Amino acid sequence: MDQEEILLDAEERMDKAVHVLQGQLQGIRTGRATPGLVDSIRVDYYGSPTPLKQMANVSVPEPQQILIRPFDAQMVGEIAKAIQASDMGLAPNTDGRVVRLNIPPLSTERRRQLVSRVKELSEEARVSIRNIRRDANKHADQAEKDKVMGEDERDNTKTDVQDLTKKFEGKVNSMADTKEKEVMDE
Repeated sequence: MDQEEILLDAEERMDKAVHVLQGQLQGIRTGRATPGLVDSIRVDYYGSPTPLKQMANVSVPEPQQILIRPFDAQMVGEIAKAIQASDMGLAPNTDGRVVRLNIPPLSTERRRQLVSRVKELSEEARVSIRNIRRDANKHADQAEKDKVMGEDERDNTKTDVQDLTKKFEGKVNSMADTKEKEVMDE
């Protein structure tokens, strides 16, 4: 691999790590209802786990309520089961056609738990980014051994990889800070 390939690969992988964190943070509930809270839920749809958003309309008619309207009305029971089985701590109400989720206000202790979960997820993302940095540095060392690049080019590559690492860790930190504020402010 040459310098461009190493940097491009590292940047793409770090960007994926940030996107994974972004998706995970959307699933952490604050005091208000958002469709992102149920994005991670998978429902058993005729034997295969299917994302909820692929089989139902998810809307927020009120600030404290999520309304789930399945495309197939027979799936209401399965959707309710999947929500109960998730770790969201919400009780679904069904009327045969739709599933309603009432979002209760968060207690101070629950807010602290959610903040610690945000910290765990962001640390996992930072570790992932650092692992990508390590891999890129190994590729740079290997490229120098294989005489694809010289010492100076290898050192420049490592410096660029470190700059990428700082950039993406900064993104992770700002996303985590924003989510922590959201959770604690309500």
